[in-house]
Amino acid sequence: MSQPYDLRDQIDQLESLTGDGTELVTVTVPNGKSLGSIRERIAQEYASAENIKSDQTQDHVQQALKRVQRILRRYERTPENGLVVYAGVVEGELISTAFDDLLTPVAESTYRCDDHFDLTPLIEAVTPNETFGLIVIERGGAAIGRLVGERIIPIQTFESQVMGKSRAGGQSAQRFERDRERQVHEFFQQVGDIATDAFTGNEGTVTGLVVGGTLATAKQFVSDSYLDHRLRNRLLGTYSVEYATVQGLDQLVEKADEQLLDAEQREGRKHLDEFYSRLRNGDLVAYGAEEVERATDFGAVESILIASTVPRDQREELETAVEQQGGNGYVINSDTERGSQFVTAFSGVGALLRFPIK
Repeated sequence: MSQPYDLRDQIDQLESLTGDGTELVTVTVPNGKSLGSIRERIAQEYASAENIKSDQTQDHVQQALKRVQRILRRYERTPENGLVVYAGVVEGELISTAFDDLLTPVAESTYRCDDHFDLTPLIEAVTPNETFGLIVIERGGAAIGRLVGERIIPIQTFESQVMGKSRAGGQSAQRFERDRERQVHEFFQQVGDIATDAFTGNEGTVTGLVVGGTLATAKQFVSDSYLDHRLRNRLLGTYSVEYATVQGLDQLVEKADEQLLDAEQREGRKHLDEFYSRLRNGDLVAYGAEEVERATDFGAVESILIASTVPRDQREELETAVEQQGGNGYVINSDTERGSQFVTAFSGVGALLRFPIK
């Protein structure tokens, strides 16, 4: 399974741990920081722990620091993205873990002794550093949202006041068309203003922007400069989208997936689409943990789909069994609307099969 989902599980586990006092040690080492200087710091902290008044706290802190020293000795140099080490006594047991292959660099060197671990470096590693603006616009309405990772966050949907193509009786064609174009102009301005506030405001300017809708309308909105210049410079493309609704935002992400999603995210969405397509056609699928495990026992699983909310040990067990048979495993992000539906309907476990099972 991909590292971010495993890392989220580990964050949850570490977050649930507390010490009896300030006994849990966090050490972070950015790339470029000498491990020798960190080892010296830990040695100094170990010596200073002799002054702790509580015998239990002193013993627990020194146990944790000894474990940190042992972990640091494994490394000749600081890993590329740095190193994060946790150690401490929890419910009488000394536990420790080290992270040396994070996807994002450790920002700073820290030593902390507290009743909980400092999980900031891990949380930053699973927090998407790219967000994208989504606009779906047609003359009847618009939808604006933000894409964070794979999660679509709707911001606003609204209808326009643009008149339809049929003019009222007695109104001249020229006057009607002038009024209608004025309404279109005002509506486009409104959408542009909302997009500017949403995508360049307090949360910062988005990494990129995609626009969808009736293609002629979307292209007119873009070409006639209704977008703030900061957003025009980040425009990734315009796409034909059927509805200016929350559903349309999801369709826009589907159309622009190569611009917005990484390869692993695209593969997961593609296989989930395939799962639903086969399900509608009564084709080769299995769903629910029990049925998928049974299909795996028969060697029938081509690809397994597992929601990120499924416990890590269960995910790993299912994926390993499928990979041993030449199949593939894909994590489905439960934070998305599609992922949430997959969890609700199928308990977050599904499979594409090579052949039917009885």
